[in-house]
Amino acid sequence: MAEPLPDSPVPSVASRPLRAWQRRALTKYLATKPQDFLAVATPGAGKTTFGLRVAAELLADRTVEQVTVVTPTEHLKHQWAAAAAATGISIDPEFRNSQGITSSDYRGVAVTYAQIAAHPTLHRVRTERRKTLVILDEIHHAGDARSWGEATREAFLPAVRRLALTGTPFRSDDIPIPFVTYEPDADGTQRSRADHSYGYTDALRDGVVRPVVFLAYSGEAHWRTSAGEEYTARLGEPLTQEQTARAWRTALDPAGEWIPAVLTAANTRLSQLRAGGVPDAGGLVIASDHVSAKAYAQILQRVTGHEPVVVLSDDPKASARIAEFADSDERWLVAVRMVSEGVDVPRLAVGVYATSASTPLFFAQAVGRFVRARRPGETASVFLPSVPVLLELASQLETQRDHVLGKPHRERDGWDDELLAAANQRRDEPGEEERAFTALGASAELDQVIYDGSSFGTAILAGTEEEQDYLGLPGLLSPDQMRALLRQRQEQQLAQATRRKAEEQPTAEASTARPQGVQERLAHLRRELNTLVALHHHRTGKPHGKIHSELRRHCGGPPTAMATADQLEERIATLRSW
Repeated sequence: MAEPLPDSPVPSVASRPLRAWQRRALTKYLATKPQDFLAVATPGAGKTTFGLRVAAELLADRTVEQVTVVTPTEHLKHQWAAAAAATGISIDPEFRNSQGITSSDYRGVAVTYAQIAAHPTLHRVRTERRKTLVILDEIHHAGDARSWGEATREAFLPAVRRLALTGTPFRSDDIPIPFVTYEPDADGTQRSRADHSYGYTDALRDGVVRPVVFLAYSGEAHWRTSAGEEYTARLGEPLTQEQTARAWRTALDPAGEWIPAVLTAANTRLSQLRAGGVPDAGGLVIASDHVSAKAYAQILQRVTGHEPVVVLSDDPKASARIAEFADSDERWLVAVRMVSEGVDVPRLAVGVYATSASTPLFFAQAVGRFVRARRPGETASVFLPSVPVLLELASQLETQRDHVLGKPHRERDGWDDELLAAANQRRDEPGEEERAFTALGASAELDQVIYDGSSFGTAILAGTEEEQDYLGLPGLLSPDQMRALLRQRQEQQLAQATRRKAEEQPTAEASTARPQGVQERLAHLRRELNTLVALHHHRTGKPHGKIHSELRRHCGGPPTAMATADQLEERIATLRSW
């Protein structure tokens, strides 16, 4: 049965002022009148506002008669509907395939990609019966599975207009995304072409997004295999992917020391922001699974004295809980991955990346939850494990990536996600690998601070005064002020380390009289090596992990966490000679 024509008035097309990039994109759209248009804009830039303005223009001049918004999650359907209502466009977020029709009071519907895949013919018929604008939000999800892509193409091929939106970067795989134009690269691969792009660098320059300070925490992780063998490795040092994955998961274990230390530091940073000019600042912990999320919430309750808001993907009230948190003064929200994409909570300013997801797309979307600018000088702080793949993504936050077809998987992101997934099974999805090893504990150290693509600081233990210097950075700073202050903190830290070394340098007689214990000596040598690595990084620009790799190639031996005192002293001497 055909839906009746909507009786609601045509929405005003000038109900909300546009940002400069939105005006440029809208001008290009209206001038070219394309059937397909791809807008790539960094998270927090305002893709929803742009999409609704296009919809209002097309409804006003009767180019289209109805709008279909397709989103990756149920929550985003309601978020789009609320934003559309504010501009005078009534969108039904409760549309169900089983009903197949909506009220004539609505100008359109909001559905998920999963709904489209479940019944593409139903949505094709709706699209054919009325001139339709389809807004494909986070269009990369149409490449998640071949069935989703095929269903999206089948359902919306008859659409009069299709507007595709996505944050940056795209994912990389071999499944073409429907209604996206691809052009050949010099190496023969196919690369997506956006009709309008607005990257993080542009948005930062325009004051549309906040700058992000990444606080990377390393530490020694200790685990036991199913065969009873025990291993120790240090986060951030060159390891095999399996070792990195297991050290990473050990760090994220709520029963260990790493997570409580990092959550305590993040809460200290949140308190500093609240006291320093951002009184409603909120924090978000992104967890890998339900079990961890609940455990992290318990730790935060002990740390803060307040029960955080917990949002789980199977909670039917998840959308309402997120909306309540956004409008409240609550300090912390703990959620599984569902909050990583598209969710709009502008007051989020501190994040803890407590998940093992490593793709550029997920990382960019997760960081995008914290970058929406509200007033000049606000900064975002994201705490994360000091593992190479995340450090690289943090350093390249401003890099924009297109969707590439035909490139070998290992060349895409520099990380084998399949191996990572195998070594880091979710706790609520136990498999053989879940029983392959047991996390025994991990210590926490602030390894480095990454800002504007540069690294600052040297390794310092959690809970020390030196860590507090970084956690206590003012809440409102311009990018230049933040950069200058981080340099100043680093110079002070290095000067203190030099003074301590001079004061602690024993004479031969004193050394004989007061022999150091093995544990104390190893810890001292590791700190000295990490300090020198940081200095070398700032002189050469080489990543910390690469410097460690070069030292190991030159001197031989295992990773630092497993090296002997003699091996550490040889690396220190080698690095000093460099």
